Amino acid sequence: MLRFLGYLFALGFLGAIAGVAGLFYIFWEYGKGLPEHRDLANHDPATVTRVHAGDGRLLAEFATEKRVFVPIGSIPQRVVDAFLSAEDKNFYTHPGVDLKSIAGAVVTNVRNYGTGRRLVGASTITQQVAKNFLLTNERSLARKIKEAILALRIEQAFSKDRILELYLNEIYLGSRSYGVAAAALNYFDKTLIELTIAEAAYLAALPKAPNNYHPTRKTAAAIARRNWVIGQMAENGVITAQQAQAAQAAPLTIRPRGSSDVASADFFVEEVRRDLLEEFGEDRVYSGGLSVRTTIDPRLQRIAERSLRNGLIAYDRRHGWRGPAARIADADWQQALMGVDKPAGAGDWRLAVVLAVDPERAQIGFETGEMGTVPFAEMAWARPWLEGQKVGAKPDRPSDVVKPGDVVLVSAATEDVEGNAYPLGTYALEQLPDVEGAIVALDPHTGRVYAMAGGYDMQRSQFNRATQAVRQPGSAFKPFVYLKALENGFSPASIVVDAPIVIDQGQGLAKWKPANYTDVFYGPSPLRLGIEKSRNLMTVRLVQAIGMDEVVDVSREFGIDDDLDPLLSMSLGAGETDLLSLTTAYAMIVNGGKKIRPSLIDRVQNKQGVTVWRHDRRACEGCVLEEAWTGGLPPQLPDRRPQVTDPITAFQMTSMLEGVVEAGTGRRALRVGKPLAGKTGTTNESRDAWFVGFSPDLAVGVFIGFDDPKPLGRRETGASAALPIWVDFMEAALADRPATPFRIPDGVSLVRIDRKSGMRASSASDSVVLEAFRPGTAPEPGEAPQRVSPITGGTSDAAAPPVPGAQAKEPVAKGLGGLY
Repeated sequence: MLRFLGYLFALGFLGAIAGVAGLFYIFWEYGKGLPEHRDLANHDPATVTRVHAGDGRLLAEFATEKRVFVPIGSIPQRVVDAFLSAEDKNFYTHPGVDLKSIAGAVVTNVRNYGTGRRLVGASTITQQVAKNFLLTNERSLARKIKEAILALRIEQAFSKDRILELYLNEIYLGSRSYGVAAAALNYFDKTLIELTIAEAAYLAALPKAPNNYHPTRKTAAAIARRNWVIGQMAENGVITAQQAQAAQAAPLTIRPRGSSDVASADFFVEEVRRDLLEEFGEDRVYSGGLSVRTTIDPRLQRIAERSLRNGLIAYDRRHGWRGPAARIADADWQQALMGVDKPAGAGDWRLAVVLAVDPERAQIGFETGEMGTVPFAEMAWARPWLEGQKVGAKPDRPSDVVKPGDVVLVSAATEDVEGNAYPLGTYALEQLPDVEGAIVALDPHTGRVYAMAGGYDMQRSQFNRATQAVRQPGSAFKPFVYLKALENGFSPASIVVDAPIVIDQGQGLAKWKPANYTDVFYGPSPLRLGIEKSRNLMTVRLVQAIGMDEVVDVSREFGIDDDLDPLLSMSLGAGETDLLSLTTAYAMIVNGGKKIRPSLIDRVQNKQGVTVWRHDRRACEGCVLEEAWTGGLPPQLPDRRPQVTDPITAFQMTSMLEGVVEAGTGRRALRVGKPLAGKTGTTNESRDAWFVGFSPDLAVGVFIGFDDPKPLGRRETGASAALPIWVDFMEAALADRPATPFRIPDGVSLVRIDRKSGMRASSASDSVVLEAFRPGTAPEPGEAPQRVSPITGGTSDAAAPPVPGAQAKEPVAKGLGGLY
């Protein structure tokens, strides 16, 4: 018996040695060539770049995988407990492989053998990290052995918290969500700290198979799995039985990302994306987890988009009805209507088919089977479109506009023009405009872009007409010619003759005979009147006096066109620029002549919260405080903006542009009731229409034109096409702002001047303006304003004081005279 026991002991001992040797062999064999687990120390998961508006609301996300990285210390314990209960309750005690769980899984799988139930796994979180980061998803015994080996190695190299941090930020949870933070936002529109027990448990239910527990397609399975996780949390003692009962009774409610936390600015966001790609490259933008704070103001952006859309629709209606979107001849009109694609950019408008027409209305039907009516009042605008943006006769009845079978766009109409309520099911005839345009609003002191709409709708065209459309500005360029004249000794009251002129352009070129828009000549007129009434002939004479080189310089200095041809026609806006550049140039007038550059991005931070780029790079000596700030004046930042023109010249130009609104081509803007200034612009044959202007603290530009340039139509100018959009925007944007006057710099002399003659105002003057002069340059009572005569060389009693930093091209004299 003793001998038998000895044999048995020896056999067991040899078996143990063989088992240990076999185990060592397995570790040696399968451990060869495994990925280096220490690479996880440098693991930098691809995370989403998030773009925020100026008020913090989300604008866009750029990512290949929607992952938001959150340090383990910032992940709430409730979320950690839910995942540990669901995936690895012994995580903080096992060495990477949980032998107890493996034994339990083996027993369970043996018990369930032949029942058709799914096999139970026992992978720890560390093993899942090894698989997700270092191995493939291959289902094999070899892969499981490698996974276990790597898990043991990972546990030796990293802390438990670091392993859990990698897991919770890497795990795929469905709905394009990588990591718990992205999933919380995408499923519940919440941050991690806002999640309830039930919501945290649902997220913890997803790692095994997100599609099997889809919240809407497989709701029952999702709730059952969630409730199992809640039960595990209660069993592990991380929640009470009462909490578990309440959480299991809670409905599974999915909340899409809320509009209150999200803003929209499609053209602006695309411009930001291009800027980011240029600065950081594709990998960092789409995988680097950047946090981008932009300059956009969501309120002003909404106003800009609405104003532009309404203005384009208003223009389009003035030029007629181009007919239905399609025709349906089938008896089954509902089925046929389903086959008609809704035009891009139609938004909330609906496609409908005209079923019948009577003298007062059109009966329409929708693909849903709903019925409605379009009263004649809601289609009376639809005069037939004719070639050249002309229109035919006014319609007298609905049948003049639509016929049965026409497929048209309609919008819900609630009341008529007199405010009387329409019955439910009343609609208005709509038409997508074929004209395009853009609007930009920015801070004139910093260049921060508050709003940008580059077209009617980005769904139908991604071309950004605010930044990519290079067009002739027409008369919107003239203020910079006049500004250069002011720098060269002219004053707003200087006289220039408005009379016919013929320009010899050189050998082989036809003579150029510019004309005013009205084809009327007004004789000797002050500079102010020239800009207010947009006189072409006065502008050409002014350029002859100061020299075309000065115009080329001012175009470059203000960032309008860096390579303007030195031709006289360029002074009337025959060069080319984009809306953002021109609006920025106007901003430099109202800000006192300071150079600014338009900016879309305030700052960019990496995923660790470190600022890696910012627009304002000025050093702030007193911004880092050793103690908490208790009040007082904030630190003063140095003003490093270069001066592109002196403050007095800038104010004189601002005052003259204010006159455009008060008495010139921009009078429509008077309805805003605030101090405003600006200038219309219209090119030859009315191919482009502009209005660019400002309040003391907001610069705004509007452009209207066809993408394939062609005339906008008879009587269409900057004043009729662009200015109404500008006014609508300013009216809403400044509604809650006080009426702030334009700021007057030191050294300005304000003198009452007769607007028509440029002389000191008298009791007989019927149009008086408080004109801005440099000290010593205002005309004395009864004296004619200063003038320059390029023909005679000028006669001088006393030269005017020179403009700082500028040299007058001709002597400035007092007395009668002007530009002839």
